[in-house]
Amino acid sequence: MTRRVLVVEDDLTIADSVAARLRAEGFEVDLAHDGPSAVTRARDVRPDLVVLDVMLPGFDGLEVCRRIQAEQAVPVLMLTARGDETDLLVGLAVGADDYLTKPFSIRELAARVHALLRRVERAASAAASRITLADLEIDLAERRVTRGGAEAHLTPTEFELLVHLAERPRAVQSRERLLSEVWGWADGTGTRTVDSHIKALRRKLGTDLIRTVHGIGYALEVPR
Repeated sequence: MTRRVLVVEDDLTIADSVAARLRAEGFEVDLAHDGPSAVTRARDVRPDLVVLDVMLPGFDGLEVCRRIQAEQAVPVLMLTARGDETDLLVGLAVGADDYLTKPFSIRELAARVHALLRRVERAASAAASRITLADLEIDLAERRVTRGGAEAHLTPTEFELLVHLAERPRAVQSRERLLSEVWGWADGTGTRTVDSHIKALRRKLGTDLIRTVHGIGYALEVPR
């Protein structure tokens, strides 16, 4: 099945280069060049993945990401010219799954797109259909999460991270292992990415669910 990617970039040269490479990789590509049209386009075409620039006219990519994720769980690869780590963490907090800092290699961008989609597909093809831990229920087939009967809307990467922890309740997972097994990053860099996604899970599911093991990583506590 052909995957559809929405590229949101106001620099037409970059947008055309990214679109050309992704089309050469076999993707269908839609383009948007400002915040409002990006949200509308995402609603209309229901992309499998969004490549999203932070700096956009209308409103910025952070707001675009926030609005898209409120309507559909879709993996987002964020592009930023900023070097400030705070801006990158904000992007992850509003639902981005990965990011590239400009200038970037078009080849690396294509590789990141493939990696993000593989993560989503692996989760969708999981053998078990449901994980239940007390009042926490994870439906793997429908990619739904509820706690205490209330549904939590997770991004694709938040969902995969939760599943990875829930499959090994109480077992401590190092940040480096989580980066390798959830994100596919083998070099162990980017541990702040893990921390940001853990904060998002706590915000959506409760602060008592995931325990921090200082200097090592995280463990999912079985809810009481």
